[in-house]
Amino acid sequence: MDRRPVLSLASGVLPEATPLQTVQAATASGFDAVGLWIDTTTWTPQTTREVRQATRDSGLPVLDAEVFWLRPGPGNPGHLQAIDIAAEIGAANVLVVSSDPDVAATVEKFITLCEHARAMPLRVALEFGAFTDVPTLAAAVAILRQAAQPNQALLVDALHLQRSGGRPADLRHLPADWFSYAQLCDAPLSGPSASDRVAIRDEAVDRRLCPGEGALPLAELLQALPAQLPLSVEVRSRRLRDDYPDFVARAREVERLTRQWLSSRMSLA
Repeated sequence: MDRRPVLSLASGVLPEATPLQTVQAATASGFDAVGLWIDTTTWTPQTTREVRQATRDSGLPVLDAEVFWLRPGPGNPGHLQAIDIAAEIGAANVLVVSSDPDVAATVEKFITLCEHARAMPLRVALEFGAFTDVPTLAAAVAILRQAAQPNQALLVDALHLQRSGGRPADLRHLPADWFSYAQLCDAPLSGPSASDRVAIRDEAVDRRLCPGEGALPLAELLQALPAQLPLSVEVRSRRLRDDYPDFVARAREVERLTRQWLSSRMSLA
């Protein structure tokens, strides 16, 4: 039996690429799925047609669309438009983060996104991180318990869990149906203080490592998550961008190292 999880190329690995180029790189490098960044200011009907044709030709599913960033003030109508686009391209999930310190407002906006996405059907995944206003796993859990939406999900990023003071064991008591996918990367075990938002964000955007290159408890994380959960390989790295300016070559390196780490882990299981 094949025990390998679905691996998806996260859009953040190729932040300079267009959506079509991201699909093409994921296909050429051997990923099982792809994640796409939807910017409604630049996304056009032509973009939708190109992405749909490319994924249809390759058979590559779209695991997630990002990023839906909740801000203080009224809800953003552009988020609903982006959810419609995500549905058109066949995405399974949309990724939500929040910089709204008003927890009640965050819950309300999150519910609005879930209600809009429910019939498509799309899962709406809330991500926590120390540089956001949902800084910890506990904060995300509290929001999901209040929202109580049938299509909501909790998105765990290996780096954010570690830097926010969380542990893989903290996930074991949560409802299994809250998880629709997770984000995988590596990093040194210790990093910036959770109180230093600038440094935490800098590491998350520019200094991630591929699985096996750091010391995060990745094996423990996968053991704590539901079996065979799809994994978005979220290796945002300035070093990789510099060393592999070619999108396909960069995606191949990330895919190679991730598969290598997974194979070594499975051989020890």
